[in-house]
Amino acid sequence: MVFSYLPLGRRPIHMMRISLILLSILSTCFKDETVSGQTQGVDIWVLDKMNGTSIATLVTIEFPKEGEVAGQAPCNRYFGKQTVPLPWFEIKEIGATKMACDDLKLEVQYFNALQEMTTAELIQDMLILRSDDGKSLVFVNK
Repeated sequence: MVFSYLPLGRRPIHMMRISLILLSILSTCFKDETVSGQTQGVDIWVLDKMNGTSIATLVTIEFPKEGEVAGQAPCNRYFGKQTVPLPWFEIKEIGATKMACDDLKLEVQYFNALQEMTTAELIQDMLILRSDDGKSLVFVNK
């Protein structure tokens, strides 16, 4: 027997320790492959261009935890789910606060564009989101 050197009362504890060690090793093999897993949880990405047009209004996107997305649109804070692995990108369950402002038209354009994005690419300090029809959102890391 493999554990014959252990007294009977210690076998379950030893097996539990081995199980915890194996579980710990296996959990490191399954790292988060989404954008949030490839960026640090404190990174704030600032929108630089939408479909090739420079954006002067502050718009951000963040990936605070695995599977989550959040940010500041022109008028409101927003949040949602992002769970597909790179290079794919898909936002689900977007929610936002309900404040009005002068940039509400830009906010609607941003949310529509964000929901159309299907791929993500991280290049040094840039995050580029692209849609199947060639639209893009280019963010820089601040």
